[in-house]
Amino acid sequence: MTDRLRLFIGRYTEGDAASRPTPGITVAEFDQDSLTIEPLGGAHLAEASFLALAPSGDVLYAAREQDEGHVAAFAVAGERGELIPLGSQPTGGGLPCHLLVAPGGRHLITANYGSGSVAVHPLEADGRLGEPSHVVEHTGSGPETDRQAEPHAHMVTPTPAGDALLSTDLGADSVFVYSLDRETGRLTLLAQNRMRPGSGPRHLVFHPSGEYFYLANELSNTVTVCSYDSKTGEIKELEAHPAGPHPEDARNYPGGIVLSPDARFVYVSNRGDESISAFAVGDDGAQLQPVGRWPCGGSWPRHITLSPDGRFLFSANQRSYNVAVFRVDPETAQLSATGLSFPVSQAAHVLIG
Repeated sequence: MTDRLRLFIGRYTEGDAASRPTPGITVAEFDQDSLTIEPLGGAHLAEASFLALAPSGDVLYAAREQDEGHVAAFAVAGERGELIPLGSQPTGGGLPCHLLVAPGGRHLITANYGSGSVAVHPLEADGRLGEPSHVVEHTGSGPETDRQAEPHAHMVTPTPAGDALLSTDLGADSVFVYSLDRETGRLTLLAQNRMRPGSGPRHLVFHPSGEYFYLANELSNTVTVCSYDSKTGEIKELEAHPAGPHPEDARNYPGGIVLSPDARFVYVSNRGDESISAFAVGDDGAQLQPVGRWPCGGSWPRHITLSPDGRFLFSANQRSYNVAVFRVDPETAQLSATGLSFPVSQAAHVLIG
């Protein structure tokens, strides 16, 4: 087994000095033995806030989170992961903030936060993006009028069986369930599940059983255990836990949420408390129990990623301009700072490829 992991790091670029442009996407290599990160290269792309890889690992997709949203494709070439542009396409909406290569590898799904919509792009054999085959608009709103006056799609993720796609919507307080026609690239709405008013669903992660998932709610500062009925698309909220404490005179906003490879622990990042919380999974996935909380190694942890073996956790700390790396105790979920902090301006997403 190799002791090195390739990292793709996306970031926000607003405010960059025009005279000193830096890549919106960084390609780097993490050495698990020496605990070092070596930059290998990257690509210039504005507001590259989220990334996704083709199943083959040889094509990288990046969201360009701007008012007129686009997604871009890059071939990943050579040992150093050189990024070769393969073109881009509009997303049919604004501020795209999440990407998914759908099961089967033939379509890219984008969540457009600004316009509250989900877009589908067919993928050609070489990974290039086709024109959008479908854009669906969400409906709904929530009680926090400054953030929930209209829909804000935040994520799209497949069920473990790959037979449906779930899209969280922060503005509509909803989780939408879709089926995807792999021939036409069109989505069919199966269910719109209204979640707790004012919760602001942001990201979710499924238990491997497919019967439960764990939902990070940005506006209510909670992590919710939900049941999922694969026959109807119906979702029920079973229990909720505080994601982290509110800091004095401020609020905490949960960000990323991940499940350990052995499905024993859930981790969520806290923007405001500047921490990462862990929960133990119980009752075959139907319960969570808080087990610990640790500093994120910076400020505003927008996204967290676990290494494939679950031994390391990476925190993309947007406001402290760094990616912090932690060791993970697989028996207790304990995070231990490695002391490794890789500088990335306005870090938004870490993808392991």
